[in-house]
Amino acid sequence: MNGPIRKLKGANMDIDLSTPREEISWEQDLCPWNQADHTAGHRCAVKNVSICQYFRGVEYLDTLLCCYPGENAASK
Repeated sequence: MNGPIRKLKGANMDIDLSTPREEISWEQDLCPWNQADHTAGHRCAVKNVSICQYFRGVEYLDTLLCCYPGENAASK
């Protein structure tokens, strides 16, 4: 597919890197914030609720951009 790449607003998604690996059939990295805090409570994005302060976006193909533990300059 050739043509412009558009950044479309209004995505309504859930992104959670704390799902137990035995419950999913794809490879998934662990959330570095959850690892540091020894928890599974942090979520990248929760539909209609919140976006993690370290969330920076999603790249093709399903690669999450995370700035943990650094500061997210885009949120200021």
